[in-house]
Amino acid sequence: MQEDWIQRVVSNPKYQELKSKRSSFGWGLTWSMMIVYYGFILLVAYNKPLLATKIGAGIITIGMPLGIGVLVYTIIITIIYVRRANSLYDDLTQQVVKGAMK
Repeated sequence: MQEDWIQRVVSNPKYQELKSKRSSFGWGLTWSMMIVYYGFILLVAYNKPLLATKIGAGIITIGMPLGIGVLVYTIIITIIYVRRANSLYDDLTQQVVKGAMK
């Protein structure tokens, strides 16, 4: 019985749509995070003088807001993914479950 239910889920077009949308969106966010993170790391490795440049007369350097920006970007894309998962992906999941129960 379990294998029959699994087969109905896997063969459901809504499941294929869910899998495709979730995968492509997840990879897009992953690549954007990798670009931001590794871009920052490459700046740290290869352009320390730029990151050490002070902003104004204080002690804050360009690297500090950029580092905080990486953290904020991570939080923002996490929120974007969670909102999308709670709306689009949950709706598609419910449709797949209803289709498999028939």
